[in-house]
Amino acid sequence: MVHIASAQDVIEALHEEVEVMRDEWGINHIFAKNEHDLFFTQGYLAAKDRLFQFEIWRRQATGTLAEILGDRELDRDIGVRLFKFRGTKERELTHYHPNGVEIVDAFVEGINAYIEEVRNKPENLPIEFHLLNILPEPWTWEVVISRHQGLLENVKLELDYTRSIYLLGEEKAKEIFYFHPFEPDLTIDECISRELIFKDIIAPYEAFRSPLIFRPEDIIPSAQREQHAYQAASTEEMAILKDFLNYERFAIGSNNWVISGELSQSGYPMMANDPHRRHAVPSLRYWAHLNAPGWNVIGAGEPVIPGISIGHNEYGAWGLTIFETDSEDLRIYDINPQNPYQYRYMEEWVDMKVINDTVYVKGQVDPLLIDHYYTHHGPVTFIDRELNKAVAIQAAWLEVGGAPYLASLRMGQAEDWEGFREACAYNHIPAENMVWADHEGNIGWQATGIAPIRAGFSGLVALPGDGSKEWGGFLPILDRPHEVNPSIGYIATANENVTDITYAYPNTLGFEWADAFRGDRIREVLSSGKKFTLEDMAALQNDYLSIPARQLTPYLANLNFENLKVLSAQESLKDWDHVLDKNSVAAAIYVMWERIVRAKVFALTVPEEARPYVGSAQMTRVLQWIEEDRIFGEEGRDGVLKESFEDAIVALEEKLGPEMKDWRYGQEAYKKAHIRHPLSAAVSSAYHDKLDVGPVARGGYSFTPSANAYGDNNTTGASFRIIVDTADWESTMGINTPGQSGDPESEFYKNLFEKWADDDYFKVSFDKQAVEDKAIIKVKYRPQ
Repeated sequence: MVHIASAQDVIEALHEEVEVMRDEWGINHIFAKNEHDLFFTQGYLAAKDRLFQFEIWRRQATGTLAEILGDRELDRDIGVRLFKFRGTKERELTHYHPNGVEIVDAFVEGINAYIEEVRNKPENLPIEFHLLNILPEPWTWEVVISRHQGLLENVKLELDYTRSIYLLGEEKAKEIFYFHPFEPDLTIDECISRELIFKDIIAPYEAFRSPLIFRPEDIIPSAQREQHAYQAASTEEMAILKDFLNYERFAIGSNNWVISGELSQSGYPMMANDPHRRHAVPSLRYWAHLNAPGWNVIGAGEPVIPGISIGHNEYGAWGLTIFETDSEDLRIYDINPQNPYQYRYMEEWVDMKVINDTVYVKGQVDPLLIDHYYTHHGPVTFIDRELNKAVAIQAAWLEVGGAPYLASLRMGQAEDWEGFREACAYNHIPAENMVWADHEGNIGWQATGIAPIRAGFSGLVALPGDGSKEWGGFLPILDRPHEVNPSIGYIATANENVTDITYAYPNTLGFEWADAFRGDRIREVLSSGKKFTLEDMAALQNDYLSIPARQLTPYLANLNFENLKVLSAQESLKDWDHVLDKNSVAAAIYVMWERIVRAKVFALTVPEEARPYVGSAQMTRVLQWIEEDRIFGEEGRDGVLKESFEDAIVALEEKLGPEMKDWRYGQEAYKKAHIRHPLSAAVSSAYHDKLDVGPVARGGYSFTPSANAYGDNNTTGASFRIIVDTADWESTMGINTPGQSGDPESEFYKNLFEKWADDDYFKVSFDKQAVEDKAIIKVKYRPQ
């Protein structure tokens, strides 16, 4: 179906005509004649596709959720306002691009143009607005640069580490936590109050970072879910969230790699990237193609941000994974007993800065008057008048340039490796492993991120705010680890540490990294000596081989069982290929066994009082403890592994029935993908088929390259993937689940889910003629 522009396609704010062609996958290819119209149209179309996602994002960013959900969201609103960026517009936006002010203004103008249009025709609003009885509100530039959804939260870990050290001691903490590549100083300063540390001292921070949960009372009466059903769904979601917080704090990550032309069949470099985040409806990322004078870039980014975060232009391709960087510190102060709003700094009492604020709450006539307090380090989250202590959070992401991914605007115009590196120098948050591959034959890696320089302390525990342990500025990003055209012919990162221990600035590296299993498997394949095709790259992105399984299953050979079913299960793993295929019974048995082994080893190693703060032991540590065989006591290693295997078989019988042939790993009762809409738990079941996606059988788990979450539901992983052969831009492969649109009535709402679930891809056209040939919708937007 081809739609030819008609009178209603007139948009007053445009300067010149814009042509938009949409392909069968839902990607908008925007061809504009100037930069303003390009980003205006990107904002306009993204808002049109993702309006509910945009509105919730805006309310989270501005601290206005209490206006529609009541006082239960008041703490979140106060928290996000406390941590609001308060710098100047021009300095902030020109950091991301020389034309940053004009680009962001045009993007916001486009968003607001669509909001005004749909407010005038509210019957065109997506169903979520009717269910909540709300309307979308206008955006400002401050929404675009909000830090509320950034990959932050190191300070929560620092509080957990501090509490753990008080309970376990420094050496035991180092044994349990997988700190590397260097050993951190975990000394807690004498001025840090133990009593204070176990109080709720970062509540405003945790409030604005917590998941948003809708309840039946938020929904119009005719569509509300029954309370008992809501409670059951809510309990299930909270259990999933708990597993996520315990097991995915370092396991959730991403993969990227680049290979030189010597390793590809085409003879040109290739780039592959599959960033992993929590799955959602709609997805976190959004494909777009931006073409105007000075711009020709295609790929994906967060829909609420102008530009393309991951993709390619006519010169090269790039992708990202997280590079662990500690950009936050927890600061503790003495306060004046006569004035709790004065804190001790450099041997003097210093007044806290105060900002007055007004918060509106649903059902309350008068607004609440709120005071936000700040030390010179940052927002104050707790004042304890009994202990005469205060707590603040020092966050590098509150510096200019801390808006996530927005610096990718510069990357989109890079023409070579050095130009790309220069663009990377502006990428502060999140810290990334940026990889590059270009048509000229180059591949490269640049670590990015704003990295505080700490001299004589690690920043992994609570610090005094008295001036004795200050940051020494920030390391220039181009001094962060990097590499170009390595002799091995490839670069691969998967959130593990890939920096050599001889690196010149070790005090700017993080100590907390993902387990190396995904990265090791990727390097294993890339170093095999073969010449790779795009299809080989796709197979590697969807690789389900488990290196922990390869290391753990040999221990089974030493175990003796008497139960026939247990023996049969043991036999099924004897010659197993360690692939967590969705149709594999052996995979189902192994995963359950690994989960129970991991839980038992954790219980043997971590004292009960510290477990809430440790969360879980990283799998690398678990395998080390098993190999060392010194933690198992009288039962011995074999005794624990044997009991765990027997427990796994019982658990599978309870979960999947008595017949082992029914124990396929991928099924609704075990490993699946069931992506629920944010309103799903709160609305009646009549809406679930329309809003939710799945379930479908899945394979893999956290430690396979195709990282599909540790629990039963594939709640995290790669919703978006891209593979680029720089020999031919038209051969680019991609996916985005469940679809490009966030409107449940759209044909693009979940049209890509089945293809994603089958580990499949679509071809991504780039040349204008190729785009036109494959377009199913064509629109020309004209100025007034």
